[in-house]
Amino acid sequence: MKQTLEEIAYSDGRYDPRALKFVFDGLAATIEKLRQTEGVEQPRHITGQELSWGLADLAMQRWGRLAAMVLAQWGIHATRDFGEIVYLMISQGWMTSQETDTIDDFNHVFDFDTVFEQDYHIDIR
Repeated sequence: MKQTLEEIAYSDGRYDPRALKFVFDGLAATIEKLRQTEGVEQPRHITGQELSWGLADLAMQRWGRLAAMVLAQWGIHATRDFGEIVYLMISQGWMTSQETDTIDDFNHVFDFDTVFEQDYHIDIR
């Protein structure tokens, strides 16, 4: 039987279970956003860069200017941490990857301070 995200997080010890749930939810949100913007019905493969940016968008939607602080509390400090979580979930059967995917796809996608602090803006529309 497959372990729960909470069990995986506790076994691994690097990330709060909520971090794994956030990344899992973020994959679905990213797929849906790309479907809407690309007008494609069938889900397609999501790259590490696309997922990282999708997770940034979701974090800012959920927590606004507190996004970096919430992620840091869960052990996420850089986009590489998103990749570590993805590959942890891949190893446990919660996500899949393609042969061409590597954890390095998540390296330095963006800087947390720049995206969540310096470039953060509030949409007042």
